[in-house]
Amino acid sequence: MQNETRSLWPHKDLLDVDQLSKDELLHLLDTAAQFHEINRRPVKKVPTLKGKSVILFFAEPSTRTKTSFDVAGKRLSADTFSLAKSGSSLQKGESLKDTALTLEAMNPDVLVIRHSSSGAARFLADRLACGVVNAGDGWHAHPTQALLDCYSLRQVWGDTFEGRTLCILGDIAHSRVARSNVKLLTSLGVRVRLCAPRTLLPAGVGNWPVEVFTDLDAAVRDADAVMCLRLQLERQQAGLLPDLREYSNRYCLTPRRLELAKPEARVLHPGPMNRGLEIASSIADAPASLVLDQVAAGVATRMAILFLLATRTDGGR
Repeated sequence: MQNETRSLWPHKDLLDVDQLSKDELLHLLDTAAQFHEINRRPVKKVPTLKGKSVILFFAEPSTRTKTSFDVAGKRLSADTFSLAKSGSSLQKGESLKDTALTLEAMNPDVLVIRHSSSGAARFLADRLACGVVNAGDGWHAHPTQALLDCYSLRQVWGDTFEGRTLCILGDIAHSRVARSNVKLLTSLGVRVRLCAPRTLLPAGVGNWPVEVFTDLDAAVRDADAVMCLRLQLERQQAGLLPDLREYSNRYCLTPRRLELAKPEARVLHPGPMNRGLEIASSIADAPASLVLDQVAAGVATRMAILFLLATRTDGGR
């Protein structure tokens, strides 16, 4: 498996999903499936990346993504080291470049970064010899979340993405998750619908390869899956929403609304959830929910990403 992977994987970094060809995407998902099986075993650790080192550089708060990468690295027997902005020299005024060069001097194999500035991951990837994984940069991209979402849907749909309909519901304008999912899923032939109040739709969304709705009933009708996004409560304070109760009345995914989708429709949420605001508790906990499947998929998918980047041959991106 390792020799085959080295011959197939050309990318030093993972910055967004649109850098992957369809064959590379399926290869990554197949690799994740192998690690998913390992994660079901009583002993979940394998020596695959023993001797490799992974630095988790999270200059923005994170629970799920950071923990998922940490677990992924440890299950592959890599040495993982965590650094947050509050514990780094960034807080003392050091530039991102100088911090990164300091970290690279420690000779890591992979650097995983989350940063509030769009383009931060590419900035580092262009300057560092080690592999760089974008764990979320500003509103720009969150490729590993999109990949684990795709993996979760593949567990249900198999490889029949073509012609499926997915509704992404919530704060699209400020969502890097939505942006990466639109790129990835439309490339597989999924018809993506976006649903949000007009104040939470991004500028230029008319140029995206999606259908745009402001009416939730119309957006979820006959959908194969619905992805709810967390409503960041500061949007209401910024005046982008008139009232949280009104938002819930119009845009919360409830059992009645889910009945408008196809009978076998599945529900996703990248977390954390505001129950009762963007998703009803009864939906979040229902058999149709893939929320916990996404958590498990996150570990397996990030194991695959670390493995592919840390064991690739030199040369090319």
